Amino acid sequence: MTSAPGVTSPEPPVIGPATREDLPAVYALLAAAKLPPDGLDEHVGGLLVARDGGTVVGSATVEVHGRGALLRSVVVAPARRGERLGHRLTNAALELAWARGVERVYLLTETASAFFARRGFREIQRAQVEPAVTRSREFHGICPASATVMVLERARAP
Repeated sequence: MTSAPGVTSPEPPVIGPATREDLPAVYALLAAAKLPPDGLDEHVGGLLVARDGGTVVGSATVEVHGRGALLRSVVVAPARRGERLGHRLTNAALELAWARGVERVYLLTETASAFFARRGFREIQRAQVEPAVTRSREFHGICPASATVMVLERARAP
């Protein structure tokens, strides 16, 4: 059963693994937030979605690259912002990364550095990112060179 647009269920959205069938909904959320979808289909195994009934209302993706990972595509439907869903998605993505043996999680952002700083991420220079992570599509042209680079180390995770 799918919730009507703008109508939320009494239960908070459930966060869990995505399937390929969720990709169109995730792409729509990314487009609305002006975030790049490029290469996301290559990392469905690290894609988490928040569902309200049958409707995808948020997502976050972890791309594992060796001992490092890239957190990307953290997005929440505009009507659902302010419910701490982005925080929940970020925490779920970090738990997934740690469970996969990752030591550091990196991200690139142009607009959300304050959001991620409140979750323990700190700004670093691109040259400080692990080489395996810098070879990802996100670092190779999807995100502009002007994007802020941030990292969270497992030992420092809140």
